[in-house]
Amino acid sequence: MAATDSMTISTVNAGPRLDRLPISGFHKRVLWLIGAGMFLDSFDVYLAGGVLGALSKTGWSTMQLNAAFLSSTFIGMLIGAFTAGVLGDAKGRKFTYQFNLAVFGLASLAGAFAPDMTWLIVCRFFMGLGLGAEIVVGYGSVGEFMPPAVRGRWSAYLSLITNSALFFSTFLGYLIIPTIGWRAMFAIVGVGAMVVWVIRKKMPESPRWLESKGRYEEAEAILRAAEEESSRHAPLPPIDDTPRTVTKKTTLLELFSPSQIRRTFVSIVVQIAINMVIYGFIVWVPTFLMKQGVGMASSLGYSSLMALGGPAGALLGVLVADRIGRKNGLIAVAVLAAVIGWLYGNSTGVAMATLLGFLLFTLTYLMVALGIATYIPELFATENRMRANGIAGCAGRITGIFAPQLVVVMYAAGGVKDVLSMIIGALIVMAVVLAMFGIETNRRSLEDIAPTPATDDALAAAALSRESHR
Repeated sequence: MAATDSMTISTVNAGPRLDRLPISGFHKRVLWLIGAGMFLDSFDVYLAGGVLGALSKTGWSTMQLNAAFLSSTFIGMLIGAFTAGVLGDAKGRKFTYQFNLAVFGLASLAGAFAPDMTWLIVCRFFMGLGLGAEIVVGYGSVGEFMPPAVRGRWSAYLSLITNSALFFSTFLGYLIIPTIGWRAMFAIVGVGAMVVWVIRKKMPESPRWLESKGRYEEAEAILRAAEEESSRHAPLPPIDDTPRTVTKKTTLLELFSPSQIRRTFVSIVVQIAINMVIYGFIVWVPTFLMKQGVGMASSLGYSSLMALGGPAGALLGVLVADRIGRKNGLIAVAVLAAVIGWLYGNSTGVAMATLLGFLLFTLTYLMVALGIATYIPELFATENRMRANGIAGCAGRITGIFAPQLVVVMYAAGGVKDVLSMIIGALIVMAVVLAMFGIETNRRSLEDIAPTPATDDALAAAALSRESHR
């Protein structure tokens, strides 16, 4: 085989071999092994809303300390996202999974025993390290195992598993926090993370990543096992053995090269906008309701109803991701979410606010399924997918650091309506950027959409051709 310092011809054809497999137990195990950690990750993130509302109500904390708690989470998630990007591409997906799961699990157990708010804020920073890493590697990896025709659906399944934790976290908070107390919420995550850490030792490494590192024998063993299992359900189609090059050595700076800067920019904007909605509004809902005079138990109850929008949005993603595509789907949902946000800010009465809040939650997590879980990882090649996901994730975490501070300022100035104006602006910017610079990745092999100037031109031409034939 001819080779250079930076390129070699594929020797195990990992991408085409994975892309031809019918869905089997192999794919389902991968989904659930990734999903279990992602569920706990999301549970840990979203327990903040109920816990902080209770801490404010009991006088254990203040709005300013609550903002510091959220900011410390995202400082940790910022560092964790970047570190996971580097580790995920250098050491592998599986190693990074296990490392970050142990970090946020142990830190959650420590948080359950926090003697004061300062201690809890410090523990939350270390939880954030693991949480930020889990999101980057989980969403970045699942698509590497799935055939292109259903990759969007299965990435949305992961989003459904992950974001169903929004409801469970809020609902369990409603049941547990007023009776047992907030400490039990952190204990649940810590114990669960340790259990999943043991189970997830069975997680296979990505054959695409192994191939990109020249570890062909390990990739071959995993591919043969997957092919054998999938062939029990249906005969396997022939392999597309079209020669493909695999970049073996990359650097972080290549994400900002002419062939990739467009995709990096789009990824960053998508992360910022979605995180602005989540951490500038959604995690604050219980606190907003309590500040408006609703009791703690009632506010957590209303928040639980709104939180049903988390799994509802992800389920919509399962149904539509491979039908409407990522780019146009994200644009349409962002515009609709901006409209619902404006209506929420001008609503009167708790019942109407709850309905509109449910719709806004639903649209937000549909954007998570289409954008963060599916679109961003698809935009980059295997050898730097985690780094790219990490850079975009860092932008989201920076948003998470500053959004709580902006919420405090804007809420003091004009209440919820001013907070929502910030959210609406972010959504409109995302829609415009996607319309101008986004490319469509739907139903294409990850190898075929790996970034090069020629690839972007071809994808843009194909999109224009499809539009002209409608």
